[in-house]
Amino acid sequence: MLAGVKNLLRLAGMLLVLGIARAQPVEIPFWHVTDPPGGELLETLAGEFNQQQSAYRILPRYVGQYREGGLKLLAALYSGDTPALFQAELSFLGRLQAEGLALPLDDYLGVLPQDFYPGLLEAGRVKGKTYGLPWNLTQPVLFYNADQFAAKGLAPPRTWAELEADAARLSTRAAKGFLASADAWSFSAVLASRGGSLVDVEGRPNLTDPKVVESLELLYRMVRQGSAQSRGVAEFTFAITDFLRTKAAMVIGPLQLLPIVEERTPVPFRLGIAPLPLELGGRVPLAGGTLAVLRGATPQQARGAVAFWKFLIQPPNLARWVQTTYDLPLRRSALGLLESFYREDPRRRLDPSKAGLSGPWIQDPGFASWYGYLEEALEKSLKGGVPPRKALEEAQRKALGSR
Repeated sequence: MLAGVKNLLRLAGMLLVLGIARAQPVEIPFWHVTDPPGGELLETLAGEFNQQQSAYRILPRYVGQYREGGLKLLAALYSGDTPALFQAELSFLGRLQAEGLALPLDDYLGVLPQDFYPGLLEAGRVKGKTYGLPWNLTQPVLFYNADQFAAKGLAPPRTWAELEADAARLSTRAAKGFLASADAWSFSAVLASRGGSLVDVEGRPNLTDPKVVESLELLYRMVRQGSAQSRGVAEFTFAITDFLRTKAAMVIGPLQLLPIVEERTPVPFRLGIAPLPLELGGRVPLAGGTLAVLRGATPQQARGAVAFWKFLIQPPNLARWVQTTYDLPLRRSALGLLESFYREDPRRRLDPSKAGLSGPWIQDPGFASWYGYLEEALEKSLKGGVPPRKALEEAQRKALGSR
C-alpha cells in the first residue's frame, strides 16, 4: 500500500515537472539589422507577439546594418553561437542557402494569405524552395531637388538619356546634377533599369557584358564632364548628406531613406521622389530583407519563427510597419489601412505590382565572394579615372578566380 502511494506521488511529481516544462516558451534569438525608427517598431512587435501567445518568445537583438550584421553572423557561425532567426539581406540569402546555413521553411508555412502582391513571396525563394520570409522589401527611387527642377522648367527624367541631359543643365560650379555612388547596390539599380544584370544566365559574374560596361560608361562620362559627383563605397552616408546640402540635384536610394531623413534632418528644399528612369527591357529591382531560420534551429524554433512572421504580416501590423519605414505593403489587405497615409504624402507610396515583377536585385550565392571586386572597379573608374572597360575586365578576372 505504501509503495503504491509512493509511486503515485512520484508519477504526480513527474507530471508536474512535465507540465512546467511544457509551459516554458520556446526561445528564439532573433538578430535584426533594422535601424531606427523601424528597428524600434520591430522590437515592439516582437514584444507584442510574446505577450499574445505563450508558446514562443522572440528575443530580438540589433547587430548593425546589413554588412555589419552579415559579418557578425559569419563570425558567430564559426563559434557556434548563432541565432535561430536572422534578418538576411536579399543578396545574402542565396549564400545562406548555398552553404546550408538557412533551413527550408515550406513544411512550416501551412496555409498562407492569398493577397500577397505578385512576386513578393518569391523574394524569399531560392531554387524553388522558401528559405526567407519576405518582410522589409523596398525598391530604389530617384530623389531629386524639386526646387532646382522647377527653376529650370524640368520634369523628373524617364530615361537615362534624359537624366544625363538634366544633370548637365542642373550642374553649376557649386553643385552637380547627379551623385554617382560606387557601391554594388546603387550600380545594380542603374544596370537593372537599363536591362542589364550582374550575373549571366548560368549565374557567373557578368561584369564585361555590354550593358554593364555601358552603364558604367554613362556614370563615368557624367563625372568626367562635370555633371555628376562620385562617392566611394564607404561614402554612401556622405552622398546622401551632399544631396541634402544641395551639392547634387539627384541621387538614387531606397525609399526607406525618406522617413529617416524626415525625422533627423530639416530638408532645405522641396524633396521630390520619382521612379527610376527605365530603358527598353529595364526593371526596378527589389531590395531589402527576409527573415531566415538558420541551421541549428530546432523544428519548434522554426515553427515559432513562421508564427512570428505571420503575426508581422497581419494587415494592422503590416500597416504600422509601412507607416514607419515606407516599405512595400506586402499584402493587398493592408492597402486599405494605408490610403490616408499615402493621401497625406503621395511620395510615400511604392507600386507593389511593379516591384513584384522585378525580383531581387541579386541572389547569386557567390556574390559575397566577388562583389568587392566590382566595387573596387567602380571606385577606380568613377573616382580614379580608370576607363570603365579596363576596370571591369580586371574585376571580371578576379571575380571568376574567386569562385
